[in-house]
Amino acid sequence: MTAETSQTLDRGLRVLKLLAESDHGLTVTELSRQLGVNRTVVYRLLATLEQHSLVRRDAGGRARVGVGVLGLGRQVHPLVREAALPALRALAEDVGATAHLTVVDGTDALTVAVVEPSWTDYHVAYRTGFRHPLDRGAAGRAILTGRCKDINDEDGFVLTRGELEAGGSGAAAPLPRDCGIEGSVGVVMLSEAVPPEVGPRVVRAAEEVAAVLR
Repeated sequence: MTAETSQTLDRGLRVLKLLAESDHGLTVTELSRQLGVNRTVVYRLLATLEQHSLVRRDAGGRARVGVGVLGLGRQVHPLVREAALPALRALAEDVGATAHLTVVDGTDALTVAVVEPSWTDYHVAYRTGFRHPLDRGAAGRAILTGRCKDINDEDGFVLTRGELEAGGSGAAAPLPRDCGIEGSVGVVMLSEAVPPEVGPRVVRAAEEVAAVLR
């Protein structure tokens, strides 16, 4: 910590990060141990965060991330979309297919940016705000793949066919974890199979998007 930073704010943000990384919430004792502070400090931090709906505590006393973070997240989407558009536009033009950026929203995959190619006679119409389960479609499956510490897919991308739209195929790659956004970059096309060169191009686009988000 430096003289220009707030120790209390830093601890509060660390609480939110710890809770976001926990699948089952954390107790005051667990937070106290991980933060290296006494339980009284943790109680005060949680009480303040609860007032802003950023944290909630269940009947068993375990703290979890609250619904208030959703409001903050919605304001992030436009910024992420603007940052990703150049890479998505280049991807769409190179591949000749609709490119998209998808992020996690609860248990769903939420499309936050879409770019359609300018030169094709026809392509898939995809809309911002489209959502689907994480375990369906290339975009969602790529996000789940990105969560694995040991990614089995050496190519770094996921291919699907007909999972979200009959006759449609998709390719997507997860955003690198260090960019701060859990999501994926992909394309969707009217094709029985994704051409072999598309997968690596999608991986490169995901890296380009991550580079501007870091």
